[in-house]
Amino acid sequence: METIVLIHGLWMTPRSWDSWKERYESQGHTVLAPAWPGMDRTVAEINADPAPLTGYGMAEVIDLYDTIIRDLDEKPIIMGHSMGGAVTQVLVDRGLGKAAVGVAPATVKGIPDLPFSTIRSSRSVLGNPFNRNKATALNRKQFHYAFANTMDQAESDVIYEAQAVPAVNNVLFDVAFANLHRHAPTEVDFENGDRAAMLLIGFEEDHVVPPKVVWHNTIKYHGSEAITAFHEFAGRPHYPGAPGWEEVADFALAWALDPTHEIEDSEVF
Repeated sequence: METIVLIHGLWMTPRSWDSWKERYESQGHTVLAPAWPGMDRTVAEINADPAPLTGYGMAEVIDLYDTIIRDLDEKPIIMGHSMGGAVTQVLVDRGLGKAAVGVAPATVKGIPDLPFSTIRSSRSVLGNPFNRNKATALNRKQFHYAFANTMDQAESDVIYEAQAVPAVNNVLFDVAFANLHRHAPTEVDFENGDRAAMLLIGFEEDHVVPPKVVWHNTIKYHGSEAITAFHEFAGRPHYPGAPGWEEVADFALAWALDPTHEIEDSEVF
């Protein structure tokens, strides 16, 4: 059995992984889903007092998980969703993890894509340069577009009420403008051949990180001798727990347990 570390994304807490965590634990794996700084509270508590989310950026998020993983007795499988997928790429570049999966992963430095749907999804934060050092929530309509666009509004609202929290705005600024900084927190060595095997998963209907962005992120690693793979799931939105999540969760774990086996319709470098 394996140890699996799940890293959540922006506007979410570890609750976004609840279904995956329960499924993996039921198979005998040890699953850790640590929260970002200030998010080790209930969703209601975070929404009532988002102040702890305003004083840090991407570097602090990455370093938190770096410390957690280095303290483990064995190398884990690392899985990150959205911004957690960018964190995952940096951690793997640092030599952490035995295998890694980015689920609709945000990009690291060096990927120039910024599609309209991504801009629209993040406009509530990036639309105002004075939003640094703040925590900005999405409203129900914005959440539906960004996370649950393949679901109806009522279904999206249920997820919104149970799981949505304000964004750590500094993290979004750090990632969105990484290419403008010489040493951004999300800088990696794309040619690093000593890292663990890594799978990046795209979702066809994702508005936040469209699959073509995930693909462009994947092919940046083509010069590495380490295994890098890409797989796209049809008809899925950005939210990892959307209906049919079981197929994605099972695929991700099966790949991580054996990155060398061939998978139909997957691109491998």
